[in-house]
Amino acid sequence: MPSTPSESLETTDPYAWLEATHDDAALEWVRAQTQRTEAELHDADFSQRVDAIRRVLDAQDRIPMVTKRGDYYYNFWRDAEHRLGLWRRTTWDSYRTENPQWEILLDMDGYALQQGEPWHFAGSAFLRPAEGQPHRRALIRLSPDGGDQVRVREFDLETLRFIDDGFDLAVAKTSASWIDENTLLVASATNESDTTRSTYARTARKLTRGTALEDAEVVFEVAQEHVAAFCYFDSAPGFERIVTTDAIDFYNSRTGVILDGTHHNIEVPTDVQVSLHRQWVLFAPQTDWEHHAELIPAGSLAIGNLTDFLNDGRIQKVIFQPDAKTSLQGMDFTANYLLVSLLHDVAAQIRVFDLRENFAETSLPLADPMLSVSVGAVDDEDAATADDYWMTVTGFTTPTTLFRGSIGAEPEVVKRSPERFDAAGFSVTQHFARSNDGTRVPYFQVADARLKLDGENSVLMDGYGGFQHSMTPGYAPAMGAGWLSRRSGNGRLPVYVMTNIRGGGEYGPSWHRAALRENRHRAYEDFAAIAEDLVARGVTRRARLAATGRSNGGLLMGNMIAGYPQLFGAISCGVPLLDMQRYTQLAAGHSWIAEYGDPDVPQDWVFLRTFSPLHRLDDQPHPTDDYPASLIWTTTTDDRVGPSQARKMAARMIDKGIANVRYHEPEDGGHAGSTDNESTARMLATSYEFLWRQVR
Repeated sequence: MPSTPSESLETTDPYAWLEATHDDAALEWVRAQTQRTEAELHDADFSQRVDAIRRVLDAQDRIPMVTKRGDYYYNFWRDAEHRLGLWRRTTWDSYRTENPQWEILLDMDGYALQQGEPWHFAGSAFLRPAEGQPHRRALIRLSPDGGDQVRVREFDLETLRFIDDGFDLAVAKTSASWIDENTLLVASATNESDTTRSTYARTARKLTRGTALEDAEVVFEVAQEHVAAFCYFDSAPGFERIVTTDAIDFYNSRTGVILDGTHHNIEVPTDVQVSLHRQWVLFAPQTDWEHHAELIPAGSLAIGNLTDFLNDGRIQKVIFQPDAKTSLQGMDFTANYLLVSLLHDVAAQIRVFDLRENFAETSLPLADPMLSVSVGAVDDEDAATADDYWMTVTGFTTPTTLFRGSIGAEPEVVKRSPERFDAAGFSVTQHFARSNDGTRVPYFQVADARLKLDGENSVLMDGYGGFQHSMTPGYAPAMGAGWLSRRSGNGRLPVYVMTNIRGGGEYGPSWHRAALRENRHRAYEDFAAIAEDLVARGVTRRARLAATGRSNGGLLMGNMIAGYPQLFGAISCGVPLLDMQRYTQLAAGHSWIAEYGDPDVPQDWVFLRTFSPLHRLDDQPHPTDDYPASLIWTTTTDDRVGPSQARKMAARMIDKGIANVRYHEPEDGGHAGSTDNESTARMLATSYEFLWRQVR
């Protein structure tokens, strides 16, 4: 039987020493490899590329997306003069002008100077004010390094200062919401007993002002083997309650409410996703659900009244059922309507259900199937905006437009992003490849409208294929500056390809489940099939084909390196999972067992090994010169996947004598890979520059 992580790492893993994130020997190796990569890539051309990406990230005329709270519209903004950013607000009348007048609430660069360390803004939570009063307090989440751990501090919105003796929660993986001005609901992984094996909070506590967190009352807790205890206080007037979620694994959970001190479970199968809003409860089953003699298909959306459901399990209506091409993607409430986002063959649809008229259905008219559309309520509690919604429209070559509308009226344009790269010669098309088992797998192609099908085009494929995450078209100025604005050695426009492989959510739960655990290979076969289709169609050839992916997409890239090296000329593999024997022991990896499997279960390790890139290098060896040029990169402060899997993969490839392997690991950035626009530009430029030099 293959070895499992319970065996001694000293005898089974020669690269175990690289798992010690801050060990001197490990960091010495990291610095040497990073310096080697930068010495090769970071030249004058690279600097120009960084500057080009930085300009679009810092552009003053990009759309400042906002959140409405009370009479104000709040935004967080970074630019060249404000590296760490500004938290600010304005009024609606000002926001809709070309140059809004912003009130600065918190200057993060100034705060960093004051504190002597560069804290990063990671979000806010407002205390609900008394009726008719302005918002006066907020909780601010502050990250020390761009990772998932945050410090939470109380901020005064009148004096625009942090409160010296206010709530101040130490750095940890923490969520916090207001119950009232002197009480918080806090879930924080601050010590071993309050932390799950997945490194998230195990308990939720009611923290009163002046009380230490460890002494606060525990109101909800979950088993240590579960992923996390998620908990928040719903302060909607008339519907005040604590909402609890026991995340058993990534796809199974139990949701409940605490009303007047009593906990009520919402009794549904654990793979039915539950969400609450005012009196409504929504159900989204991930497998077929038989409820009260009615079969509700996987991927459907049902709605009911929470009180009725708690009393007798009554559901009012199944308002959406999927078909083979249409899937549920998201939903949001206005005061009187439910907005539901769908994909039909990865093209956006928005349906509207009237909550007052037995969920009567209409649709928002959408113009172009090659564009992505997202909608969300403006503020359903303000009578003046009760049924208003935001709508963003974006595409690969179409800059983002922000609309504001009200149900039943034509939406108005609020902001338009200008073009950031010359897209005049490009066209966007959708294609389908045939995977090994016959499944049709869609992909988008952004290419010269007069594309020559002679195999001589430089192509960048992008993929993810996991966690039911859908890849959809979007305007990406940094990708435009880093890839599409280049010209190859033969003078041609480059090509960008976005893949919609199984494991994602483009076709609902069944598309995702088709590539879970022992079926993971299907995601990789899908990606390989698209690569082969691009060659068969004459778009490109192996030497001109690059691929990129991050996180779970990094695992995808690792499997392309180890399992399909003959298909690619170059690969960028970012913040990746690569050691599927050890991933559950590293950072938050234990939370993903439902997606991949458990290597400590011998039967699971049999199939996990088949898509563990670190092991595939030895189990399925190829001649060393058959492998694509490979850039493997991460950050030292990635506390979600951790840096060690990337380190070990690069070290193993180098030790095997595989040519053209580069490794890059800056210190800060967390799992996102960057903390500000400058580090984002350098991260992206490093990847694009490496790939371009191989396939141009």
